[in-house]
Formats: sequence, structure tokens, C-alpha cells
Amino acid sequence: MNTTIDATLQQLVDRNEIADLVHRLGVVLDEGHFDDLRSLLVEDATVRTPGGTAEGREAVIAQASRNHPAEQPIQHVITNILVDLAGARAQARANLVVYFGPLAAAPDSAVPLAPPVEYTTGEVYRYELVRTSEGWRFSRIQTNPVWRSGTPFRPRQPN
Repeated sequence: MNTTIDATLQQLVDRNEIADLVHRLGVVLDEGHFDDLRSLLVEDATVRTPGGTAEGREAVIAQASRNHPAEQPIQHVITNILVDLAGARAQARANLVVYFGPLAAAPDSAVPLAPPVEYTTGEVYRYELVRTSEGWRFSRIQTNPVWRSGTPFRPRQPN
């Protein structure tokens, strides 16, 4: 019986760690701390979003930086996380709504009470994860758009 309880507890811990990782991804993207992606991704991670496909951790960081300009308020709302565990691997699915606000005039300008949203997209996140010696990490992230509203921004082009 203890083996069953231990296995159940481990599954709960794994699911919680994966959900935390998913939420940390949203925070990194919202706050523009793209270097923190290094602690969320395996070295050869692949990401496919409407903003492009990137292979390798450094390419993913570069893509995230291009697609999330510091002067534009962005908020990722990630919900309904479902996790399927398979030993040291897992797959997860989550709903995603991303709100893109207007480009800020100046970094110190006051935020209006109800800033208009210029662009909103609803997507489904699909993740593949692996357990590493440092904990769970994303090996693949893919978003599939479901709906869009407004005019999408144009990411900065790489130098």
C-alpha cells in the first residue's frame, strides 16, 4: 500500500511542478525576463508559435525577445492545464489568451485605468517535457491559434 501512496504522491508533485513551470513561462514572457527561459527549457528545445519556429534554447530566447517588445504591455493568461505523465516524460495542454496593449509612449507614463487592447489571441498550448537533474523542463512548446481579435503587432526584425 505504501508503494501506491508513494506513486500517487510523486504524480501529484510532478503535476504541480509542471503546472508551476507553465505559469513561470507566462511570467517570463509577460515581464520580458527572457534569459530566465534558460531555467525552463532543455538545451535543444523547440518552440513553434505564430511568431515563428525556433530550435535550441538560445534561438528560442531570441525569438521570444523579438516577439515581446519591452515597450508593449503583454499579458498571458494560461488556464486548464492538463498533464499526462509517462515516467521521466510528460505532455501537457493548456488554454492561452494573450492580450497585447498599445505601445507605451514612455516607460514612466502612468497606466490608464482601462487601457485599450489592440490585439488579443486565443490559443492552445501543447508542451512536451522531460525530467532532468534540475527538475522538469520544456523540450517542445507549440501554440495553435483558435481565434484572434484586433490588429496583430509586427515583431522587430533581427539585426
